[in-house]
Amino acid sequence: MSLAWRNLLRDKTRLGLSVTGVALAVMLILILNGFVSGMNAQVSAYLDHAPGSIALIQAGTGGASSVLPADAADAARRVDGVASAVPVIVQWAVLDLGQTRQYVNVVGYDTAEGGGPWSLRAGHTPAADDEVVLDSQLAAQRGIRVGDTFAVMGHTFKVVGLSLDTRTWMASYLFIRLAVAQQLFGAPGTASMVLITPAQGVTTGELLPRLGGISGADAELKSQLIADQRKTYTAVFAGPTQLMAGIASLVGALVVGMIVYAATIERRREYGVLKALGARNRVLYQVVGTQALAAGMAGALLGLVFAAGAATLIMAVRPQFLITVELQSGIFALMAGVGMAMVGALLPARVLARVAPAEALRR
Repeated sequence: MSLAWRNLLRDKTRLGLSVTGVALAVMLILILNGFVSGMNAQVSAYLDHAPGSIALIQAGTGGASSVLPADAADAARRVDGVASAVPVIVQWAVLDLGQTRQYVNVVGYDTAEGGGPWSLRAGHTPAADDEVVLDSQLAAQRGIRVGDTFAVMGHTFKVVGLSLDTRTWMASYLFIRLAVAQQLFGAPGTASMVLITPAQGVTTGELLPRLGGISGADAELKSQLIADQRKTYTAVFAGPTQLMAGIASLVGALVVGMIVYAATIERRREYGVLKALGARNRVLYQVVGTQALAAGMAGALLGLVFAAGAATLIMAVRPQFLITVELQSGIFALMAGVGMAMVGALLPARVLARVAPAEALRR
């Protein structure tokens, strides 16, 4: 142990490079995993806060581009065991901001029944047909304030409220009254989905089969719909992010390996002396392993600090991206840092195993 620490601290520049290499690799792993976690949270943000535990959607669509018949909400309300059935419209649209255009997710909801913004930073919910609530981050980015107006699909609306946590990496949410959304999209009386809350004492397992009798509609657990949405939107990014995380781990292992290998080669004579004095390979392995482990642990801890700073900076510059570094990811990153170090120590350990006591006699 004493020899390992002495070798590490003898060249502080080399030690710093080793620790920094692992730290940067760990930071990249955490940022990539945090990006995927944040994407999952953003994709399901609306359904996470929407009322009900069951979603009624157009049959065969899985919720994508769902358009329910005009009587779907009333049909759901007539089903025994339904406490409430809240129709909402969720559709893509384009804001006309003069010199620019902006994609948004329009949510049409009945202000009396719910399904609108879950948190307001300023203003109030729509009380008239020409009023909207806009995501506060998008508003800040585009210089929009409460009281400003803009056009959506040829209709002029006034911003009366700014909502919190309603922006995804793809688009922001915009909330309007249900009847206005139906008119805007040319679908009077329809809904994209109906959010259903079971009556007291009725389980979702009991209610799902009863809702299955509604023509042209499928009833799904809201939790399952959320899981399907996350799977659909994140599947495209899962492969590339995992590949980049793997490359980062390999780079970290190579950095540690090269640093420890160079230190080992420089001190072959010292290790030869140890073997001549009777030291077994196990002792020499411990020396190399301790050096690599120390560099890996220090790099992993520094990587956590780097990741926190990088995530804060990225979200400040690009607020549409949510990066969440979870406890599980932090533990994984620490393990990855140690793993990189130990993999990087394999080659130096093999070199030591072949060191002969005669090395001590060479000049």
